[in-house]
Amino acid sequence: MGDTENTADRPDRPDDALQAALEGAIAPPPPDPPDCPHCALPQDRYPTLYDGHWVLLEPRIFVPAHTVPPRRRWVLTLDGTAMNLWDAEPLPGTQCRIAHRMVCPYLGPEDPPLWATALRKENERKAQRLFNLPEDWNLPHTG
Repeated sequence: MGDTENTADRPDRPDDALQAALEGAIAPPPPDPPDCPHCALPQDRYPTLYDGHWVLLEPRIFVPAHTVPPRRRWVLTLDGTAMNLWDAEPLPGTQCRIAHRMVCPYLGPEDPPLWATALRKENERKAQRLFNLPEDWNLPHTG
């Protein structure tokens, strides 16, 4: 007798690649450096629950989860995997991480909270320092 199990994708379970893209898990995998492809700032890169997909999280930024919009809250599991909390209501005092794309100065804003706008401006300042030297900066003559 043949296999009668339906293996087609269910409409309530989109494929991993689509869901990973919707959540911002589009970072280059190792051994590529964990730098943002848009602003070149170094980030923290973590594997996600979506097989083969990685996410760039803003380094050293932990924020109260209730201040982050739903579907933008990331936590790290005990094995070091980044997991998006989706619409789950965080417990009081819960801290979370945010994907760098939420505050990348070269990506369009996603209607972020006020603190994220300030962080985006700080990232823009950092990125400009990487690439834009002041016009009046002259290197000393060496010869």
